[in-house]
Amino acid sequence: MRRILLASAAFSLLSASAFAADLSPEVPFKAPPSPPPFTWTGCYAGGQIGGGFGQKDLTDTAGVIGASPNLDISGYTIGGQIGCDYQFGSNLVLGVEGAAAGGDIGGKTSFATPGIPGDTTTFKDTTDFLTSATARVGYAWDRWLLYAKGGGAWVGDRNDVFDAAQNYAFEGWEMRFGWTAGAGIEWALRNDWSLKLEYDYYGLGTRGVTFIDNISGISAAENIKENIQVIKLGLNFHVWAGPLSSPLAW
Repeated sequence: MRRILLASAAFSLLSASAFAADLSPEVPFKAPPSPPPFTWTGCYAGGQIGGGFGQKDLTDTAGVIGASPNLDISGYTIGGQIGCDYQFGSNLVLGVEGAAAGGDIGGKTSFATPGIPGDTTTFKDTTDFLTSATARVGYAWDRWLLYAKGGGAWVGDRNDVFDAAQNYAFEGWEMRFGWTAGAGIEWALRNDWSLKLEYDYYGLGTRGVTFIDNISGISAAENIKENIQVIKLGLNFHVWAGPLSSPLAW
């Protein structure tokens, strides 16, 4: 009996070993590859809205107004931008950008007309166009980018000087060139979309503006000094930005 039991146990062990040998080896588990790191390298285009404020100082160099008023201006801008960036391995980002915006940044001030008792003169200004071409340098950490920018700027202005008694109504249009510098922070909410908050200062210097009187037809050159500051909120769509082979991430 004992021999029969031992023989049965040995047969069972041999059968189990043979069955295990027939099984195919188990495929080892492989973790999915990590997505490539996000990069700011690429080109983009987008839109922006902003609020602007500044100062305009008129100097009556022609002597036709009899005063040199100062004017605080404020208003809004709506526009767009297009640019390209390159991110180095050290997280340094270099890029270029062109931007243009229309709107209404202006104001007016009134004062007693010199030499005409009871009359009032008004100096009114409207900046309705701002554009710039800038370079920018930034530091990136993952989907955040802190940057500074600077370059050339152009603005379109309309200036009016008129009095209540309608003795004169001077009007002066100009496209003014200057410089701009600013800073901002940008966040990539997806690989192809980003939000930015930016501050820009426009230094437009002192320029001679030709005014033409719509009543008498005479012209006069007056000096106007101008600066504008704008705070912008922008949205950009990126092309070739981020790890395109990986799923878009929020």
